[in-house]
Amino acid sequence: MTALDHIAPDVDGYADADRERWVAEGEKSRERTPFERDRARIVHSSALRRLGAKTQVLGPSSDDFVRTRLTHTLEVAQVGRELGKALGCDPDVVDTACLAHDLGHPPFGHNGERALAELARGIGGFEGNAQTLRLLTRLDPKVVAPDGRSVGLNLTRASLDASVKYPWRYGQGPISPASGRPTHKFGVYEDDLPVFTWLRADAPDGRKCLEAQVMDLADDISYSVHDVEDAVVGGRLDLGVLTRPDERARVVEAVDTWYGAQVTADELAAAMDRLVAARLWEAGFDGSRRALAVLKDATSQLIGRFAKAAQQATRARYGDGPLTRYAAELVVPHETLAEILVLKGLAVAYVMAPRELEPLYQRQRQVLTDLVELMADRGAERLAPAWGVPGPAAAAAPPRRRVVVDQVASLTDVSAVEMHDRFVGPSRG
Repeated sequence: MTALDHIAPDVDGYADADRERWVAEGEKSRERTPFERDRARIVHSSALRRLGAKTQVLGPSSDDFVRTRLTHTLEVAQVGRELGKALGCDPDVVDTACLAHDLGHPPFGHNGERALAELARGIGGFEGNAQTLRLLTRLDPKVVAPDGRSVGLNLTRASLDASVKYPWRYGQGPISPASGRPTHKFGVYEDDLPVFTWLRADAPDGRKCLEAQVMDLADDISYSVHDVEDAVVGGRLDLGVLTRPDERARVVEAVDTWYGAQVTADELAAAMDRLVAARLWEAGFDGSRRALAVLKDATSQLIGRFAKAAQQATRARYGDGPLTRYAAELVVPHETLAEILVLKGLAVAYVMAPRELEPLYQRQRQVLTDLVELMADRGAERLAPAWGVPGPAAAAAPPRRRVVVDQVASLTDVSAVEMHDRFVGPSRG
């Protein structure tokens, strides 16, 4: 095999280098492809199971209807797999990336992420996507290298690269439309740079592969549509607000505040007009089986509308044939982006922004703060054996506080509260 053979894609658009694992394992089965094994490793991982008890937008215990991180993840995987397959991506690579995309998120959703980011400020910060890479390549137990270090699930290069939503270090990302400064999002901690460098071999600097772009859009589509569905069923949102000028202005303000000036106010207004004109839902929601069916059909139509628009626009630019890795960019029409942002704005204005002042969210941040401070101070006696605390001779090991943050981030909403009650005492508002 020549060096060119190593990087030249096969007929399916993937090269031998894309199928490599960080630690070689040898051929285990000819009945499944390396990418199929990647997906299976995610499905059977402990990190995926824990998502069933982690907050998506509303807490898992708030009612029986709302989505958890796990149900959201499964929905993202379904949308991403179909869109990726239509574009010629290997569906298992996209599926793996979608199943993995939220593994690093801590208890209590983005509220918990903000709390851990503050607590980890002195050790390189905390970011859910960087934590995902850490889980996949270090923390979730599956493969141990010959030198004794854990290499996590040891996925292929293509699957790992597809799971990296933000392929840059802290402070080195693009300018955020919301703040005008480099985005606070990032995809790798400093002590995970060796595997990041390996998986990004020959990748354009700062550019996501096509499979990661498909995963990212599937995530946007899923949570924008489904968060609105949850809000309607939970009585927090009446979609009739899209016809009222004062409420439309509230949505525009929410989009601008949370997501920046990606589209203009006029473009958002036009997107609202298109969504209303599509007549996807009926005025009023009474919770009946019929109303639930109409709402569910609306979510299905919206998902199809957004995914089909991206598929058609991408194919119009690149033509037929398999589109993989860095052979193409996903094309999302500007009108589609505006419609997705309208749905995000609805979720922000009527669910996410109002909850920020609720006493529950203050208590959640306090729970994580207390746990990190206690475990960082008391060390090994509070850490589970699988996490351990590196000894002084382990020069390459992460600092104690990072190990503590790793364990606290792995907790579910329920286990975080239970651990806090056991070691600290019941949290009070």
